[in-house]
Amino acid sequence: MADIVTLTINPSIDTSTAVDRMAPIHKLRCAPPHRDPGGGGVNVARVAVRFGADVIALCAAGGVMGELLRRLIDRERIPNFVIQVSEETRESFTVFEEATGHEYRFVLPGPELREDEWRQCLGALAGLDADPRFIVASGSLSPGVPSDYYAHAARIAKGCGARFLLDTSGPPLAAALEEGVYLIKPNLRELSELAGGPIEGEHAWVDACRRLTEAGRTEHVALTLGDRGALLVAGDRAWRAPALPIKPVSTVGAGDSFLGAMVWGLAEGLRIEDAFRYGVAAGSAALLSPGTGLCRMEDVERLYPDVGLQLL
Repeated sequence: MADIVTLTINPSIDTSTAVDRMAPIHKLRCAPPHRDPGGGGVNVARVAVRFGADVIALCAAGGVMGELLRRLIDRERIPNFVIQVSEETRESFTVFEEATGHEYRFVLPGPELREDEWRQCLGALAGLDADPRFIVASGSLSPGVPSDYYAHAARIAKGCGARFLLDTSGPPLAAALEEGVYLIKPNLRELSELAGGPIEGEHAWVDACRRLTEAGRTEHVALTLGDRGALLVAGDRAWRAPALPIKPVSTVGAGDSFLGAMVWGLAEGLRIEDAFRYGVAAGSAALLSPGTGLCRMEDVERLYPDVGLQLL
């Protein structure tokens, strides 16, 4: 059995292209499209496999787009377990405007899953041949999937002795935290939602994260701050990693790259602060890749020595 299992209930085909300039009404002649398998957990698996991790990607997929998703996952040589659902897998679009350097992202809604379908995904997670050491759930929930879905997944992870890492938002995140998880990776907006209001300044960020860990809702919080870097709270320790000086080509997949590299580091037995440094390097490296390419290993290794940690 793999060390890492990723769970994606609402995957997508991520299509990226470019135009000279966005404009209403007129036909916009696009560059040839590039398609990647997407959705949070699928992207985490893509990155972890690039690092050499032993991964299985578990996801739900349906229709013609679901078949394409499976082929794209196979293309990246990611072992996978795909649960067939009745409705069509979604597609997302990223359009780069060459004249301005702006990036436009269009995210379509996912297919509506029946109860038997989303329960089948949980059953597949619980019925793995051998227990993984890490389960990573990431991404939005499809319509029809209850908000406590990730809480169910967290309970399964506890039952098999796996560490459960979660990257989602809103009620699904809050519900999973009631169950208790190993690590969450919110951004500042998502952390503010959990805290019930705006959080301003480094001390307030650390305090909000510590309230979650001290309440036993999560053991660790890796807070991503965009161009202000990232913050890790682990027990009574906290580290801040300033942002690296990078001019972004694309911001798509930076968070997934961060989490994929971090879970690889944990699976390799790195100290959590060193796994966090790899996460920051991978999230930064993703900014250098166009479209939905995620981070490249050569960029991660080049940037990793530049990631500094400040103990708070």
